[in-house]
Amino acid sequence: MLPGGYVGKILRVDLSNRRIFEEVLPLEVIKDYIGGSGLGAKFLFDEVLSGVDPFDPENRLIFTTGPLTGTLIPGSGTFAIATRSPLTGLAGIAQANGFFGARLKYAGYDGIVFQGHSKNLVYLLITNGKAELKDAGDLAGKDTWEAEEILKQRHGEENVDLCTSVACIGPAGERRVRFSGIFSDRGHVAASGGVGAVMGAKRLKAIVVRGSGGVKTSAEKEEIKEILHDWIAEAKESSMGKIVSVHGTAGLFSSYHSRGWVPVKNLTTNLFPDPEVFDGANLRGKFFRMMPRSCHACTFHHCHIIEVLKGPFKGFIGEEPEYEIFAGFGPNLGIYDPGAVAKLNNVADRLGMDAKEMAFLISLVMECYEKGLLKKDDLDGLELKWGDVGPVETLMKKIASREGVGDRLAEGTFRTAQWIGGEALNMAVYVKGGNAPHIHDPRTRWGTLFTQAISNMGSQEGIDMTLKFSKELGIDEPTSLPNEMVGRAQARTGPKRQFEECLVFCYYQSPNLPTLLRALNAITGFDFTIENGLKLGKRVINLLRVFNIRHGFRDEQDSFSPRLGEPPIDGPGKGQSMALMFEKIKRYYYKEMGWDERTGFPLPDTLDELGLRDTAKELEKMTQSENKG
Repeated sequence: MLPGGYVGKILRVDLSNRRIFEEVLPLEVIKDYIGGSGLGAKFLFDEVLSGVDPFDPENRLIFTTGPLTGTLIPGSGTFAIATRSPLTGLAGIAQANGFFGARLKYAGYDGIVFQGHSKNLVYLLITNGKAELKDAGDLAGKDTWEAEEILKQRHGEENVDLCTSVACIGPAGERRVRFSGIFSDRGHVAASGGVGAVMGAKRLKAIVVRGSGGVKTSAEKEEIKEILHDWIAEAKESSMGKIVSVHGTAGLFSSYHSRGWVPVKNLTTNLFPDPEVFDGANLRGKFFRMMPRSCHACTFHHCHIIEVLKGPFKGFIGEEPEYEIFAGFGPNLGIYDPGAVAKLNNVADRLGMDAKEMAFLISLVMECYEKGLLKKDDLDGLELKWGDVGPVETLMKKIASREGVGDRLAEGTFRTAQWIGGEALNMAVYVKGGNAPHIHDPRTRWGTLFTQAISNMGSQEGIDMTLKFSKELGIDEPTSLPNEMVGRAQARTGPKRQFEECLVFCYYQSPNLPTLLRALNAITGFDFTIENGLKLGKRVINLLRVFNIRHGFRDEQDSFSPRLGEPPIDGPGKGQSMALMFEKIKRYYYKEMGWDERTGFPLPDTLDELGLRDTAKELEKMTQSENKG
């Protein structure tokens, strides 16, 4: 019997042969991987074999929802995308909020798996269980907002009962910029891992979903209402709820600055003038006029369209930037005007690029220009000085079109540093040997830095809980040893984060774990406990780990760039660095995860305990082959 919360079908799209068909989602796969990142990891592991390049037709682009998607659970319009990342060559999993996930389910599917390459640019149209590929030649070169508007006008007006969403790439994705994302409902971005570049390689411009279906649940309405009441109350009382719901994520700015977590000029300093300017309490109603634009079932006052009220960009209308954008396109580039940041954010979004990679890429180029490693001639005549908005916008456009120097920079921060050479490799900000981290200065935020350095998915894999304790996660006794503290926190919180990402809902709307389990069990009819929920999360982490080993991962890639190992020269974190402790922390984490402490490979007993016996056999063969070599 199909559990509540599921349609029970996956749509398969073979772009090379223009073949579309449905596939039943097996119950055992649902129980073992739930949805979201777990389901994406399962398809990715089973179908993307050794030697398949990220831009190869045999790479998969996998859209997945979860059992909470499309319900009344707050923030449940979310969906996940999995692929082999063009930035790292390892697994890349990204999520986006908005409406697309809910409407994909309303249209009749729990997910979509794309393979192959189309000969011409196409888009996929799904309407209540019927799917067809359509020519997208007239959308070539259109930015993400333009493409969405055209497709909504084309397909969204004929039946008011159909809810329509569009997920698409911009010019950057069409040109395989390695850090391009997939954009839906305008400012909602599946950004990490270069998923948009894979979509561009497949010559797939957009997916339009139109559905009037609902989501069936196993519990009675009154039980669901009671759980929703508790969920909403807990989310609002959380630290995120108290801040983000009122001031947006920019409400975190002053707190982060006081801890030295805001990146400034490519992490060369932690000092900059008037940080309060970027705080959400100052921005909303004072610097920006706000027009609410909530996601599916959202109870927070988070997302808005804004109009700039002051400064050189007065009158500009666009998406309200998130905290990371204010930090990345603001102090990190030496720009201290929130209106300028709003403008640059919308330029990057419309062109279709990940702000994380873009922010640290441009700050690297700026520092290299300041120090003489790059000249005007290297940058097509651009003077890229700290704080100059115009040249930054010009450079973004060059990158998206791969014009001139933009063709070099379109390869991302790490590859750009390799191209520049010399000290640039010590100045670049990246983790995992290829992709930029979230936009913080994490050198004194060890949990954040560590979880991204060891991540198997190209983004944060755990939660920064290094100074907190949680008996339900097995963090029940303090320790003064950083290697044990950070390693244990990551080993416990990583599975929790992955379990949540399998369910697919907005991170800002997280309730307490018992309430989350009540909701899952009521909707699906399952009987998940904390123990087997965490076991599922650990299963996903280990499956991704072996996938990455299959594609060449070795433990030295669990790392961060030299710049991230340098102690800050000023500010609250002056003199602090995890670099000297990192190897000890990493080995302790490996031990806690049941992995080989030397190689970081999962041990056979660990995989067997997680129900991954066949995976253990594959890993054994790979290890034997490597030892012979």
